[in-house]
Amino acid sequence: MYRLFFNLVLRWLPTEWTHHTVFALFRCFMAIPGLCALVRRLLRPTSPRLKVEALGLTFPGPVGLAAGFDKDARGYEALGALGFGFVEVGTITALAQPGNAKPRMFRLPADRALINRLGFNNRGATEAERRLSAPRSTLVGINVGKSKVVSEEGAIADYVESTRRLGRHADYFVVNVSSPNTPGLRHLQAVEKLRPLLQAVRSSLDESTKPRRVPLLVKIAPDLDDADVDAIADMALELGLDGIIATNTTIARSDLRTPASQVDACGAGGLSGAPLKGRALAVLRRLRARVGSRLTLIAAGGIENGEDAWERLRAGASLVQVYTGFIYGGPMLPSRINRYVAQRLQAEGYESLAALAAGHPEDRAAARAG
Repeated sequence: MYRLFFNLVLRWLPTEWTHHTVFALFRCFMAIPGLCALVRRLLRPTSPRLKVEALGLTFPGPVGLAAGFDKDARGYEALGALGFGFVEVGTITALAQPGNAKPRMFRLPADRALINRLGFNNRGATEAERRLSAPRSTLVGINVGKSKVVSEEGAIADYVESTRRLGRHADYFVVNVSSPNTPGLRHLQAVEKLRPLLQAVRSSLDESTKPRRVPLLVKIAPDLDDADVDAIADMALELGLDGIIATNTTIARSDLRTPASQVDACGAGGLSGAPLKGRALAVLRRLRARVGSRLTLIAAGGIENGEDAWERLRAGASLVQVYTGFIYGGPMLPSRINRYVAQRLQAEGYESLAALAAGHPEDRAAARAG
């Protein structure tokens, strides 16, 4: 039903306007007394096989919503009721900012993809702090980025300010240095710049959340070459990070079904959705080969269905995130993926996702070495 409605109606409406309008209507609908709780009971992951112990947390299921959908932490409880095991809000910046000039978000339906150059449009950390202070039933990750007006030299202080305000409200915390839509941001992925940034955020996170320790992750781009992926993985281990999210959007435009003239008309921005699937999976596999089970890996990029999620879990991810697939697949997508993964676990004789992870070649090698 949703896909028919999308093809007949939503795909013809302005992309960003549709997102804001549909999301606002959804939040109003879920605000009806008792409805959010009812939907949560109906759609929550129920199979014990789907529980994930990672980052010092217990996730009811492996499927999460990636950052970018709920930029201002307005609807994480309503979204969590759809069957998501966790919701990542943001990207949030220390300073409120309008983002880049419109239009800045475009659909490529033939490729089940999006191009966006939103530019971290959000109301800033101060307002998000207020929204995130409310009691909740959903596990929430907080994704932070650099304010556009802040220079590369001032980036550390800018991230630390967001951390100071938001860290205590996070179940886990993510440093985003991989969006292509903030000038100079991806330069911060260079290890010599990323190391002091992550050290400063870790220190601020520890100071603002004690005695609790909030897990810290970094989100990386699919466009890094393999040597840079390895370098970030090694640094993450060295610094004692808790995990890596692989991957953000890509600036590549290869192998698209959409006519080149239409793609070119969209202009610059990050491409997400099905075309990202191959590279995102390759980065995940490389990370897993490098770090084994010592870091929690969260897979994102091109996950559209249960088979995609299963492939990432088999490749070493502890958790998976959807975004573009959710836009094209509709509100029942997390529930469908959860059912599929539970059925595959049962069919292949795994009692849990932990048992699936224990069967990963890297884990077997570690067990033999131990």
